[in-house]
Amino acid sequence: MVFEIFQQGRSEPHLRGDRVMLRPPRRSDWREWAQLRALSRDHLTPWEPTWSADTLTRAAFRRRLDRYATDWVQDRGYAFFIFRETDQALVGGLTISNVRRGVSQSCALGYWMGLPHVGKGYMTESVITASGFCFEQLSMHRIEAACLPHNVASRTVLERSGFVQEGIARKYLRINGRWQDHVLFSRLREDAERGM
Repeated sequence: MVFEIFQQGRSEPHLRGDRVMLRPPRRSDWREWAQLRALSRDHLTPWEPTWSADTLTRAAFRRRLDRYATDWVQDRGYAFFIFRETDQALVGGLTISNVRRGVSQSCALGYWMGLPHVGKGYMTESVITASGFCFEQLSMHRIEAACLPHNVASRTVLERSGFVQEGIARKYLRINGRWQDHVLFSRLREDAERGM
């Protein structure tokens, strides 16, 4: 895994795995992002907060990027799009959010994968790569993730990426319009150091 920091108006990390590259989203990504999300809508909506009526518009995408930029500057969160290395096609997205400093040094991880790219191992590789960024570049001690109990694909990604199940959080997040229980997972810096 390689972390490339380069100047493109601002420092922008590129996180590289063997088959994926993660970088912050850009305005020029809107069309490809909107097309992939639209194509994947039925696949994604059971696992995500309710989509707004304008969620795929250019204006909504700009607002999203503004939020990401503010979070980045304030060390509150880091958003990445995931691209396939072979052809630079957008395959999904990953966010590091709720960054907590001080005695916690922890964050939360969330992700989505476009329907045409599900089941190919891109997300597992992306989560492992992003975890390295969290530990090595952000100095996190703990990364947290949660998924719906019946989301077998997401649970598999977390388990293959070295996350450990901790328990169930009742009515944890409002997903697809309903407060739903989630399975909680974590990965510690010590886990990564031990190769877990």
